[in-house]
Amino acid sequence: MNSVVIAGVAAVAVFSITSHEAAHGYVADRLGDPTARERGRLTLNPIPHIDLFFTILLPLFLILSGSGFIFGGAKPVPVDVSRLRRPRRDWALVGMAGPLMNVSLALILSALLALVTSTGVAETSSSLTEILAIGIFLNALLAVFNLIPIPPLDGSRVVQYFLSDESLRLYRRLEQFGLLIIVGLVFFVPQFQMLLSATLLGFVELITWPFGVWAEVEQILRG
Repeated sequence: MNSVVIAGVAAVAVFSITSHEAAHGYVADRLGDPTARERGRLTLNPIPHIDLFFTILLPLFLILSGSGFIFGGAKPVPVDVSRLRRPRRDWALVGMAGPLMNVSLALILSALLALVTSTGVAETSSSLTEILAIGIFLNALLAVFNLIPIPPLDGSRVVQYFLSDESLRLYRRLEQFGLLIIVGLVFFVPQFQMLLSATLLGFVELITWPFGVWAEVEQILRG
C-alpha cells in the first residue's frame, strides 16, 4: 500500500467515523435531545470526536503489533435519554443512525467506484480504486461491528427497545463488561472471528453488487 493510498484511506476512515458519531447526535437533536449540539458535537470536524485511546492508541497498537484485525472508534456522542421525546423508541433510532450513515457512505463510494472504472477515469489497479474499495470495506465494517448487540455498541440500543423491564435491567448490566466481552470475542474466539469476517464480506458483496463492482472490490481486499 503506497503513501497515497495510506493517506486517502486515513482521510476516508476519519470522515466515516466522524460522520457516524455526528449522525447519532443529529438524530438525537431532531428527537428532542440537544446535548450533542450544546457540546459542539454536531460537526464533521474530526477534532471534537477524537478519543485518545480508541481513535489513536488502539489502532496504532494493533497496526504495530501486526494484528490481523484492526478497529477503533471515536468519542461517543453524548445523549441524554431522558430528554428524548419517546426515550425507548428514540434511543433505538439514535443507535441505528450511526450504522445507517456508514451504509449510506458505502453505497456512495460504491457508486463512485463504478463511475470511475466504467468511464476509464481510473484503472482497477489504481490508487483511487484501491482507496474507494477499502473505504467501502471500512464503512461496512463500522456498520456491521457497531450492530453487534453487546452494550455499549449501537446494536444493543436497538435490542433494548424489544425487552421487557426486567430483561432490560439485566441486559443493561452487561454494559460494565461490554468492552471486555467484545475484545475477548474479537481476539480470542476464532468462531466469532470467522462469523464476523464472513458476515462482513457478505455485506460488502450485497452493497457493491447493484453497482457491478464486487469483483473489483474483492480483488483489492484479497490482494
